[in-house]
Amino acid sequence: MKNKGMRHRLGFAWAGITAAWRNERSFRTQVGFAIALPVALLLLQVSAVWWAICLTIALLVLAAELFNTALESLIDHLHPEMHPTIKIAKDCAAGAVLLLSGGAVIVGIIVVLVALGVLS
Repeated sequence: MKNKGMRHRLGFAWAGITAAWRNERSFRTQVGFAIALPVALLLLQVSAVWWAICLTIALLVLAAELFNTALESLIDHLHPEMHPTIKIAKDCAAGAVLLLSGGAVIVGIIVVLVALGVLS
């Protein structure tokens, strides 16, 4: 698969995103929040810097979920039975998604507080 043209590489990437959409409810939920984000930012009338921060963290959450899905799929394929070390790997990947999601919530709270004038 190496050294394919850009069109092929984009196709592979899109296939991965599509697979995550089909197989991961959490990914679909996170995509829903990412789609709602611009509407919320428009309503809050925040500056371009907040737009950049919020969109970046939303995309980081989605990317982390894709990495988590990739790791879990590979592990499940190679070693379908549960093993303590495999559990640690899967739990760490899920923990990364949780940390980024928590950070996104914190950024969201800050944006709302800034929009309401509570923080400047």
